[in-house]
Amino acid sequence: MKQNIAHITLLVNDYDETIAFYTQQLQFSILENIHGEDGRRWVTLAPKGNPGSALALIKAETPAQKERVGNQTGGGVSFFLNTDNIERDLNHFRQQQVTITREIVDEPWGKVAIFADLYGNLWDLIESA
Repeated sequence: MKQNIAHITLLVNDYDETIAFYTQQLQFSILENIHGEDGRRWVTLAPKGNPGSALALIKAETPAQKERVGNQTGGGVSFFLNTDNIERDLNHFRQQQVTITREIVDEPWGKVAIFADLYGNLWDLIESA
C-alpha cells in the first residue's frame, strides 16, 4: 500500500490576503486557485519545490470555524516547514516582517525556530541535523 497526505486544511478569513501572505512573505507557490459558480474557491498552496502535501485554504463561514482561525491547535504549533538553510529562511522572513516567536534553538535532531502566519498560526521552521 502506498499513501500520502495530499492536503491539510488551513482555515482563513480571506482567500486573497492569505494567498498574498503565503506567496509573497513565505514564497509559497499557488498550486490551484479555482473559482466556483457558487462563490466558493478551491485554493491550494505549497512551499516552492515541495514534492508532497499542500495547504488547502478553507474560508471560515460558521461561527465555530471563525473562532478557530489562527488557533487551529489550541495555541500549539500547527505546521512544520522543513528547510535546507534555517538562517537564510529566517532572515528572509524577518525582512518580510513575518512574526518570529522563537529564535533558532539547537535540538538533538536539528535546528528549529517558530514563526506565526498572518492569523497567528504557529509554524516550526526546521533544519534537520
